[in-house]
Amino acid sequence: MSDVHAPGVLARYAPISAPGGLALVQGLLNTNATASGAPDLLATVETAQGWLDTGLPEWAARTGSIAPTILLSPNLLGQLRALRDRVRHFIGGERADIQLDIAMSIIAGPDGKLRTRPTGDGIEWIESAVWGAILLAQTVDTLRRLKLCRNRLCGSAFYDRSKPNNGVWHDVHVCGNSANLRASRARRKQGTAEQSVGS
Repeated sequence: MSDVHAPGVLARYAPISAPGGLALVQGLLNTNATASGAPDLLATVETAQGWLDTGLPEWAARTGSIAPTILLSPNLLGQLRALRDRVRHFIGGERADIQLDIAMSIIAGPDGKLRTRPTGDGIEWIESAVWGAILLAQTVDTLRRLKLCRNRLCGSAFYDRSKPNNGVWHDVHVCGNSANLRASRARRKQGTAEQSVGS
């Protein structure tokens, strides 16, 4: 599977997905509902289970790892939503005083490089996979490219592959054009009001 254009659930809103295991983080963030009508995939045990059943095999294929089968319960669903909220705050820049108690293994790959491997069962495994991917991306300086769309009605996670890393919209043709149109209308309205005052 390509790390760039992935049609699966890990890249639900964004046409460009994050590389490797970081795509699972992007996918988790993009389970959220949007004002454009996309439903919250963590709204029910059934929809969340569908996301996991597709997302974890995609994660395994991207990372060359084995993903467990995780069966959600209402309690685990609540924990998964809480994880999504914590990760959203973290990716959004709210990183002060964050404390995590996450278990993971560190293994040496065939190339001699150290890698993290998720451990635990259920939500513990998911947390381990998600935070392990974030830690690795931070270490190799790719985490700064995983962003939340600046359109507050969208908030979709996207991976900015532009050389200057200055993207702010998950899709410039959707959220970017809408924002530019609103700004243009506001400027015209302000200009009209100023002309009326000056008359």
